[in-house]
Amino acid sequence: MPTSTPTLDAQTLRWLPWVVAIAFFMQSLDGTILNTALPSMARSLSEDPLRMQSVIIAYMLTIALLIPASGWISDRFGIKRIFFGATLLFSLGSLLCALSGSLTVLVIARVIQGLGGALMMPVGRLIVLRAYPRSELVRIMSFITLPGLLGPLLGPTLGGWIVEYLSWHWIFLINIPVGLAGCVAIKRFIPDLQGGGRTRFDGVGFILFGAAMVLITIALEGLGELHLPHLRVILLLFAGMGCLAAHWLRASHIDNPLFPPPLFRTRTFAVGILGNLFSRLGSGALPFLVPLLLQIALGYSPSQAGMSMIPLAIAAMFAKSVARWLIERFGYRIILTGNTLLLGALLASLALVDAHTPYWLLLSVLALLGAVNSLQFTAMNTVTLIDLDDASAASGNSLLSVVAQLSLSLGVACAAAMLGGFTDEVATGGVSNVLEAFQLTFLSVGVLSMVAAGIFLQLPPKEEISGPVPRPEPKIEP
Repeated sequence: MPTSTPTLDAQTLRWLPWVVAIAFFMQSLDGTILNTALPSMARSLSEDPLRMQSVIIAYMLTIALLIPASGWISDRFGIKRIFFGATLLFSLGSLLCALSGSLTVLVIARVIQGLGGALMMPVGRLIVLRAYPRSELVRIMSFITLPGLLGPLLGPTLGGWIVEYLSWHWIFLINIPVGLAGCVAIKRFIPDLQGGGRTRFDGVGFILFGAAMVLITIALEGLGELHLPHLRVILLLFAGMGCLAAHWLRASHIDNPLFPPPLFRTRTFAVGILGNLFSRLGSGALPFLVPLLLQIALGYSPSQAGMSMIPLAIAAMFAKSVARWLIERFGYRIILTGNTLLLGALLASLALVDAHTPYWLLLSVLALLGAVNSLQFTAMNTVTLIDLDDASAASGNSLLSVVAQLSLSLGVACAAAMLGGFTDEVATGGVSNVLEAFQLTFLSVGVLSMVAAGIFLQLPPKEEISGPVPRPEPKIEP
């Protein structure tokens, strides 16, 4: 990062945060608006609504793959050029999604959209870091990330209304005018900032790590939507694990690896990364499973399903305001261990939901899930980076961002595989009991999430950690 802040005119300084905030909002909204629309999209494309998870996974996995390279790409080709190209590519991907006539084409279009979305957020943060002095960062970062928090609040509801009163195509079409306006604003208001210097990029490490993520995800997809034979699933899984092992072995003896292994010598970082990976499997399944449960198993309309997600998002925003106090009062180990157990129990409790469940009770459980989930994200993200020095913080934050996106996509893949398996298992006389399959899936996801509590028990005591929240929480959650 440059040692001095460039001199920018007043108009640029006034409008630059708005341009970045719009990009954040587009990316955040797109991550949640799709879930409520999956059943309607499945009917339009003549697909099984329980096997539409590839539309979500393709987007999340693409973002996870590109995050490690975002900083190098910006330095190599220019921050303004990459930010403009990312916004344009995101808009193009949205148009292709709206024009898709089959699931395969839609998945390819989502990959293109993900290529743009993967660069918009990290490059947007980089623009702010290099355009403003450190004394202004907290104020500016708070402003540009607020729209990102509104995305999960508006996404499910807006998606439900669009699907019910227009069509699912408009979920993607609304991105186009916003994206094009963003491109014009980038040309006018985003300065051509200097990069941090072109450093050597670990291309081999990037390929090995990316191959591992793709192979493991396809293996899990093979148990669900792809219906691959178990032998192929095992081969894909072991091939992915082999690539991951090769990456870490190589990283231990080269200069400037993609993710330096010495990061894991910091106890809080190691526990935080592993805890993120396993506890987010349940969190990733939640926004995928709940809209499907409400529409397919309980017969809710898309707009009703979307409105039912509002308490979850509101409670999540409220939990942000009390997270710091709770962490200061009880410490990370107690908060994360207890909260992980509570999160798993609440996920498992959705196995009790049926057509006779009072609506107010369902909304109450979803609100509790939103609050607990939000506290989990805040505590996990912060404890992972809290003890890293400045030299390791960038690499640590990059790996945390990758793990967060990867675990969410794996959570969807695992949940979809379990849902498909239970649907076949509980079928009697060729007729499937969809509600029972959902109940068994929520029970399994909840129990698996609770296992991560054992990881957070390995955190050091409260007094051995540097402090409650030493730097702004990284905005990497959905």
